[in-house]
Amino acid sequence: MIISQIIDRKQKGIKGFAVLIDPDKVEEVKDLQGLINIAIENNVDYFFVGGSFISRNNIGLVVRKLKDNSHIPVILFPGNYNHIDSHADAILFLSLISGRNAEYLIGQHVIAAPFLRKTSLEILPTGYMLVNDHAKSSAAYVSNTIPIPNDKTEIACATAMAGEMLGMQMIYMDAGSGSECPIPPDMISKVSKSINIPLIIGGGIRTEIDAMHALKAGADIIVVGNGIENSKDLLINISLTVSEYNESLKVH
Repeated sequence: MIISQIIDRKQKGIKGFAVLIDPDKVEEVKDLQGLINIAIENNVDYFFVGGSFISRNNIGLVVRKLKDNSHIPVILFPGNYNHIDSHADAILFLSLISGRNAEYLIGQHVIAAPFLRKTSLEILPTGYMLVNDHAKSSAAYVSNTIPIPNDKTEIACATAMAGEMLGMQMIYMDAGSGSECPIPPDMISKVSKSINIPLIIGGGIRTEIDAMHALKAGADIIVVGNGIENSKDLLINISLTVSEYNESLKVH
């Protein structure tokens, strides 16, 4: 099971790297092959597929392309109940615990549950937290919620703890698609220390330095999407950063 692997890696201090693919930004599914090849060569751990707002009906095509051409686990990152494809390996069953919009806390989940029950997808209950103090992200706009300000660490910690107490298996803190600023390392560190479940960090990671700061602060998995869309070299460089961090653990 994917969640068992993630928990085991967390316990061993091994960090993970996920590449987020937004189907809306895939011009031709065949064009994914280059990205897939680079991901395989550089030991990417997971493909996340989805986004806050998807207007094109090609999630299934993207998922099957990834599944047919690699053994990297494909995990759905849904914006709503329509963003589901049974050919993926798992789905982040995201509850937007940083907001107060019931539609994204439980409403979408109720609609999706009967369909998910009929699939073989591994369900990964995940507390989703938007953290951003700048321009409004797509996720914040679509969900009609206000992100946690990135200087309100105590609120972020309490929210993450509540998510764990509610039974979430992971916490995903996201600065939002296209964010210019990653989540502050101090916030990542304090949230990581306040919970016992894996912590995923995404949004605003545009350099190897951003990635290393998140890893050292306590991220168990880092997610990069927008930056890689603009430069495949970023995938290679961040993968190398994650590998070097993991190798450093063996030395000690």
